[in-house]
Amino acid sequence: MQKNRPPLTICAFYMAQQGRRMVFSRCAQWLHLLVFSTVLWGCGGGSSSTNNTANSSIADASSSSISYSSSSVLSVVSSSLSSQPVSTQSISSLSSVQSTSSAMLSSTSSSHISSRAESSSSVSEKEFEPVSLQSQINRVQPMTGIVFWSDNTSALSALGQDVQLEFSYMLYRDVVTRIGTYSWAAVDQKLAQAAARGHQMIFRFRDTYPGITQSSIPDGLPYHISKVEGQNTFIPDWSSTGLREFILDFFTRFAARYDNDPRLAFVQVGFGSYAEYHLYDGQPELGKNFPDKSFQANFLNHMAEVFSQTPWSISIDATSSDYSPFQATPALKNLRFGLFDDSFMHKEHSENDSEYNRASWLFFGANRYHTNPAGGEFSYYSTYDQRNVLSTNGPYGKTFEDFAHQYNVTYMIGNDQYAYQSKARIRQAAMATGYAFRLTLLESNGNRVRLRIRNEGIAPLYYDAYPSVNNQRATQSLKGLLPSNSLDMEIHPGTHNPLDIQIKIDSDRLVTGQVIQFNANL
Repeated sequence: MQKNRPPLTICAFYMAQQGRRMVFSRCAQWLHLLVFSTVLWGCGGGSSSTNNTANSSIADASSSSISYSSSSVLSVVSSSLSSQPVSTQSISSLSSVQSTSSAMLSSTSSSHISSRAESSSSVSEKEFEPVSLQSQINRVQPMTGIVFWSDNTSALSALGQDVQLEFSYMLYRDVVTRIGTYSWAAVDQKLAQAAARGHQMIFRFRDTYPGITQSSIPDGLPYHISKVEGQNTFIPDWSSTGLREFILDFFTRFAARYDNDPRLAFVQVGFGSYAEYHLYDGQPELGKNFPDKSFQANFLNHMAEVFSQTPWSISIDATSSDYSPFQATPALKNLRFGLFDDSFMHKEHSENDSEYNRASWLFFGANRYHTNPAGGEFSYYSTYDQRNVLSTNGPYGKTFEDFAHQYNVTYMIGNDQYAYQSKARIRQAAMATGYAFRLTLLESNGNRVRLRIRNEGIAPLYYDAYPSVNNQRATQSLKGLLPSNSLDMEIHPGTHNPLDIQIKIDSDRLVTGQVIQFNANL
């Protein structure tokens, strides 16, 4: 007598008969057999005759050809059920099992498709690959270098792009001869002439110049003629409320007109001789021949307020407690202004930290160059100084490059240097100032570009500049990137050939002919 086989045994028996011929496509058929044999087992109450009939039917099905389909299984089940009473509950169970089975298959299929879709999406984004690039800085960079006066046209013409900055003193009365009447023609002319040469301007407005007795301020404002450096000199009367109000109004209007003008690089301001915070050989009388400290503090705060783009600077001589308010009000040093040193590289300069020039730089903070430029003018203490400041070993055993690095110099006025040095040496010295960018990483995936830029110069760039790929600018600016620091960025130029991409550095603060270059060896 054949023993009753439970449903799982029936399935095992069937699969054993198939042996090595079993293939993946028949898994669905086995699943139906398992489901239906379970139902038959429950319907027949485990009787011998029912199980024998079912086993016989399954055996017949197992001997069918490979074209076996789920319909023949349903036929076998139908035949077996026809000889046995089947309760409504049993039929409901069968429907429930079939529905569950279908739902499981549907869920599995959906999950599989979803997984494939996610996999396809991730694969569609290509991997970033390195891009080769060669580039070299071979000219003086904008807003840096050795500066020549704007009226030294012979040197400017000969030096061409080895000069990027021009300098000019300006008088207040060049713009305003009568209070309330402004004409910017003189300023515009200077800017236009410099831009036509591919250069930018540095202006310094001054009120006093030793030996000059002509007025520097509008008509109607009071003044003195006094001895300065042994010479009769024009000096405004700073007790005048009208003069003080005029100075503030002047820079309000100047900033409103030129703060965003790419022809203007930097502004220098101050009081006294050469706007350098002193009246050598003259006795300072604050509030009379020199502004009092209260007005100076007001003026400095005003400059910080009206100039949001153009860096402005004062002389290192503003450390003097006899003239300026900084020692009495140290918080003024927190304002963002640069420094200029107009006796740069004289014989004793920086021989120790207590030396006058060195101590003056340190008074304002060694890191001031982080946000505003360090500049000045080569020493005129002697003809020897001027003749040798750019000599190979420097005038006193220390080269210009060493001094420039020590003070993170962006520019230096050297108006006489073309008379003493070659064009090549002036270019070499100029290229040792300011910023210098290097591209150290460049990758593309055909849609996006990643890059890393390092500043290998000695000072930051003080205006916004943006790397671009195929004319698509980065969102991050290189402004303020400190020496030896790097900036990572990603640019999205869209679909492109990684072997044919154009990298450049854009800035809205350049004039025609100027280019911010970068080094690269990738």
